[in-house]
Amino acid sequence: MDKAYNSKDRVIDPINSNNGKVVMLGKSNCKAPREYDRHLYKARHLIENFFARLKQYRGIATRYDKLAQHFLSAIYLASTIIWLN
Repeated sequence: MDKAYNSKDRVIDPINSNNGKVVMLGKSNCKAPREYDRHLYKARHLIENFFARLKQYRGIATRYDKLAQHFLSAIYLASTIIWLN
């Protein structure tokens, strides 16, 4: 979810009806600011940044490998390189 998805009817209400929790901040120009959990938001942001770094590897972004096992091993290798840096 992104800050741009501030639609209560289409995004937030379905999440809340399924006992989910909205972690994203509300838009800055919103008249009624939405409550959010800061710690969950920080964790979500770290995970999102990790996937952005992982997609910088061309073989993973375009999925050259035909077998799932080879693709998973490429993800493990790239993740290890990211983690070590």
